[in-house]
Amino acid sequence: MPKMKTISGAKKRFALTGTGKIKRKHAFKSHILTKKTKKQKRNLTHTGLVHASDVNNVKSMLGLK
Repeated sequence: MPKMKTISGAKKRFALTGTGKIKRKHAFKSHILTKKTKKQKRNLTHTGLVHASDVNNVKSMLGLK
């Protein structure tokens, strides 16, 4: 049986924490920033965690499951 390949887009976008959770970046922080408030841009800077309903899909993309 062949090896499972990781999806290269997923390995660029997600990272594992020490406890096994999956970190992600927020969307809407790349361009058209002039119309967004300072508070909105500041809150988008911080990393978030992948929602529990999406964890299995992301793990399979990363080749962890």
